[in-house]
Amino acid sequence: MSGHPNDPGAYSSLPEGLPAPVDDGAAAHLPGLRLPSLALPATDGRDVDLSALPGVSVVYAYPRTGIPGQALPEGWDAIPGARGCTPQSCGFRDHFAELKAAGADHVFGLSTQDTAFQQEVAARLHLPFPLLSDAAGDLRTALGLPVFTVDGMTLLKRLTLVIRDGAIAHVFYPVFPPDRSAAEVLGFLQASR
Repeated sequence: MSGHPNDPGAYSSLPEGLPAPVDDGAAAHLPGLRLPSLALPATDGRDVDLSALPGVSVVYAYPRTGIPGQALPEGWDAIPGARGCTPQSCGFRDHFAELKAAGADHVFGLSTQDTAFQQEVAARLHLPFPLLSDAAGDLRTALGLPVFTVDGMTLLKRLTLVIRDGAIAHVFYPVFPPDRSAAEVLGFLQASR
């Protein structure tokens, strides 16, 4: 598998030997928290307030999606848990109908990239759900979401929140490998029905 940015498949698969993230405890405080009332811009043109959504919402947070033909940040593959945003998004896309059937009323991706960038990604990957932008860092700060810094960017560490009626019911953290994230969430939703 090539990881060269000019290879069209470079972002759709995971290279061998990626370092696995360890549970550093940075998400341990999240289960049970109520989400703050914040309007996050979505790729479908709405502003989404996760605290106000009824039912079950699945929100997978990821660091950033690469652009085919553009280089990844220096040392990206060596950062545990950084690589794999496109395979993770494609997993949620491919399992979308099953997630809905298992009780997910809403599915969202979440990153610190701006909405214009996310709209290109959502269109390119044919995502049947919106991506949410926390470019201002309001949700990250309010919830104390785990982050890392690379090339001057503060990025979300990969995690998935299962939210029930505005409160965090379950957290998947760390998430690895990212291409299996949606299947793990699906199993959790099916088991908790």
